[in-house]
Parts: sequence; structure tokens; C-alpha cells
Amino acid sequence: MNNSYLRNEYPRPQFERTAWVCLNGEWQFQFDDAQIGETERWYGEVALDRQIQVPFCYQSELSGIGISEFHDTVWYKKKVSIPLEMKGKEIILHFGAVDYASKVWVNGHLAATHIGGHTPFSANITEFLRPDESNDITVQAQDYSTDVTLPRGKQFWKEKSELIFYTSTTGIWQSVWMEAVEPIHLSRVSYYPDIDRNEIGIQYVVENWTGEADIRVNTRVSFQGEVIANEEYQMISSRQKRRIELHDFNDHGMGRWWSPDKPNLYDVEYRVTVNGIETDVVRSYFGMRKVSVDSGKLCLNNRPFFMKSVLDQGYFPGGILTAPSDEALKRDVELIKQMGFNSVRKHQKIEDPRFLYWCDHLGVAVWGEAANAYAFSEDYVQKFTAEWIEAVNRDFNSPSIMVWVPLNESWGIPNIKVDEQQRSHAMAMYHLTKSLDPTRLVISNDGWEHVQSDLCTIHDYQWDYNKLVMKYSEIESAMDAPQNRDVYVQGFQYDGQPILMTEFGGISFQKGDVTGWGYSGASDTEDFKKRVRAVIKAMYDSTLIQGYCYTQLTDVEQEINGLLDFNREPKIPLAVIRDFNEGKF
Repeated sequence: MNNSYLRNEYPRPQFERTAWVCLNGEWQFQFDDAQIGETERWYGEVALDRQIQVPFCYQSELSGIGISEFHDTVWYKKKVSIPLEMKGKEIILHFGAVDYASKVWVNGHLAATHIGGHTPFSANITEFLRPDESNDITVQAQDYSTDVTLPRGKQFWKEKSELIFYTSTTGIWQSVWMEAVEPIHLSRVSYYPDIDRNEIGIQYVVENWTGEADIRVNTRVSFQGEVIANEEYQMISSRQKRRIELHDFNDHGMGRWWSPDKPNLYDVEYRVTVNGIETDVVRSYFGMRKVSVDSGKLCLNNRPFFMKSVLDQGYFPGGILTAPSDEALKRDVELIKQMGFNSVRKHQKIEDPRFLYWCDHLGVAVWGEAANAYAFSEDYVQKFTAEWIEAVNRDFNSPSIMVWVPLNESWGIPNIKVDEQQRSHAMAMYHLTKSLDPTRLVISNDGWEHVQSDLCTIHDYQWDYNKLVMKYSEIESAMDAPQNRDVYVQGFQYDGQPILMTEFGGISFQKGDVTGWGYSGASDTEDFKKRVRAVIKAMYDSTLIQGYCYTQLTDVEQEINGLLDFNREPKIPLAVIRDFNEGKF
């Protein structure tokens, strides 16, 4: 295995400790089609029959296996030793994402269970460890490949991908790692930026808080090495919220607010002491920015913001949902910037936190979107809601995220137009998301058949410039059933929200020997350039549109409607696309 694919970067870059161990790399692996693993105690002293490279799923080439046939129960095993500098502390085992249901054993003891294929989970495994010996970590992952009520995103329920659906992912597909902590430590912080008062609200959560100890958290905020604030609080409960004034000047272009043009970030260092003894050090960062709608205008930092976004499905050659390297994630963000987009819509995928790290640091706004199911059931509602809560909580602190999209194009709610239960679910997801996060905008059902939403978002793959401009120059025609779907369902109507075209383009163009499909086709390079120019120019020339999301960043498997091919090679020069996005036609 090429060491460049080890994926050994720190997996949680916004809440970082120094005492940690990457567990990616070679693991034992076995399919369990007969469902005998638990009965035969594979979590005990049993060797599995093959090897896999974690965090790549078995369907991917980079896993070392690379087969697309369904195996819905798989097992992993790895021997792990605790480094000397981590001994004597509590050990937390972390999984970035395991698709779909997981059980974890440590030395034969059940340590964790989790349901949800796109969100992280962890367990304190200290009591199960043999500190002076190697330890067996065993994972069972169960997928449900043909269940269309499962929150799955673009993973197909057939073994071979086709149309808009792609190769499935089963098992571990994001990083696995351990960290060492003292019993009383900082378990979470949440950031609430307030640019109007020039304050950052911080909610602290301390694990194993006790009123019998003097527990304090020191917060040191700096900007490019300059200390902005240094404050200490006594924790009088396990969860507290404080506001810190930032003594900065933030006007006339001299400010330190976060935006795609100026991705300013504040560094934070937290130090926890218990009765005067330091027990924890965590490094983090935040961005000061405000997302709002003012007088029908989409605003960033109290100024109108024309969102120029590209749809990104987050699939990678060789890795499927898992990027081959951190550099590959960074490169995608750099390409988005180089093409003149200021935003990216992660489509039907809760992306690796390292991608958000690069968006935060390089300056790309993000639409955070769930991986949806395809059909509705009450069981789906429970599974999806739990996973979405975990997703919002995981990414809450990323300043680049401006918009949450729990549902897209009525996926999971195909009968929302006529089914009150499904309308209630869409409304519930809107209000649930707002209750979890008051700092961002929420779209109830992106593309069409909205209930209550902060933005009016439309999907329309019309390729003709004149038809697009004419349709999206008047409210009445804009609301006239694009893609044969009503923009709003019964009981809801347009009420002055900013209108954005959140899927359009989709122009297919074959480069090389790759064949596939798109929503409309270009015959050659010059024709592709003309068609991309026409649809983007229509967005600028419309009197209603306040932003757009072009479909799509890259080709994906059989889809060839990317601005880049699957290997991230441009189909036309990046500078040409940048000119279009800057209104230079």
C-alpha cells in the first residue's frame, strides 16, 4: 500500500489535542454473509481471513479489495498498543464514520454501538484495556444495501451504479483514532459569533464535572499571534456559556470578520485546571461572521451576498466517498476557488471534517446537506432525525457553513405534495435544525416542494439562455413548476424569500474515453464553453436570482456533467470559468 494513502492527519482539526494515535492503515477483515460472527465470537481470539486498508471501504480500490458486490455484514480487527505517553490516562476511541450500524469490542468486551453511516461516535475504552500488552479492537459493521428507507445519499441499492446513483460504501470510511485525556476534561465547545456586538459566545462542556472540585477553564483567543482575550472561568456546572468581547476594529474593509474573500480565523487555546492542576489543553479556532436575510436579501456580515456555488458530491477515484489524502480534499477547495466560486454545496453527503477545515481556512462558504433516504417510513424518520442531529452538532463550529439542507428534492418524502405526514416531517426538520442552530439559514426541501424555508431554492436544468432569463425575471413565471414540480406545497407560498437557483447546468461533455450522461450535452470543447457561459450569464441577467449552484464540480462515475473530469482535470481552462463567475462574459 502506498504510504501516501495512510490518511494520518489529525481527524478533528477544530478540537485538537497532542496525545493521540492514528489507527488507520492495515486491519484484519472478513465478510460475514452467513451472520455467524457474533455467535462464533469473532470479537474474541479469532483471526479474520483477509486484510483491508482503513479508512477505505471494501468497495474501493484503495482498500486493497475493490469489489462492488453486496456484503452487508463485515468485520474488522486490529491489535493496538498504548504509547508510553498515553498510559495512566483515560483512552477515548473515535470513529469518524462507519456505514451503517456498528458494534465495537475491545479485548472481547462490548465498548460501543452506533447507528448512522455519516456521523462520528466515540467510547471511553479505558476499563477494557491491558495497558502493558497489545489490545484487540474489533468492529462489526452492518449495512442494509437494498433498504431504500435508509439514509444513504447517492449510494445505489443495486451492485452496479447507474443514472444518478453510485457505488455503495459499507463499513469504516473515515478515520479511526485514539486520544488520551484526564478524567475531568473539556468534552465540547460551541461558538456563537455576534459581529454586531463584536463578541464571541462560547458554550463549554466539561466531562465528569463535580461541584466538589475547583474546575476552571482558561480561554486564550488570538489573531495571527496577537492575543485578543485571555479569560478564566470557574465551572459552576458541567455546561456554561460565556461571552467574550473582542477588542477589534471591524469596518471599512479593515475588519477580521470571516468571508470567502477574507477567511479570517481566531485561534483559541483552552486550558482546564482542577484544584490548580492542569488536566487538559485543547486548541481550536472560530470565525466571526453573520448569515441573515434582510429585506429579502441574502446577507453575509450585514451586506448582500451573491452566492456563486458549485455542487460537489465528494466522490474520489479509488476511494469512493473517502478522499485518498488530505491534500486531495485541499485541492478540491483550491479548484473551487480558482474557478471563481465562493461557495460549495456538499450534495447528499456529510463530508469529512478535514474538507470543512480547508473551506474555513481557504475561504469557501458551504451548504451542509444530509445524506437522504429515498422512501418514507416511520422507522426512517427516527434514523434520519438522530443522524441529522449528530451532523449539525459535529459541524456547528465551522464558520464556512452558511446554510443547512436536511432534505433535497423530496428524497425520503416523495409524496410530500399530497401526504400531510411527509409535510409534517419536512416542517419538523426545518424547526429542529433551527432549534439546534440559530446562527444559520435552513432550507426545508431544496429544489422544489418547499414548506417553510429561509430561502426559496429552485432546480432547473433548462440550458437555453433566453428561456432561463425570461422565466426568472418575474415571480409568477419563476414559481411555475420547474422540473414539473411545484415550488411550494399546499399550505405554503412564496413570501419574499431570496430566490436562488441551487441546481442548474448539468451539461455533459465527454473527455477522452469516458462515456456517460448529463442533463444536456455539448459536442466539443467550444460548445461546452458556450453552454456553460450561457447558463451562468442567465443567472446574472435574471432580475430575481440572488445566487446559484452549478451542477457540478467533477464527473462522478457514469455522470460526465462536471466542470472537471473525475480525476480533477479541467474540461475548459479554470480562468474561463472564473471569468464567467465574475460576470465577465
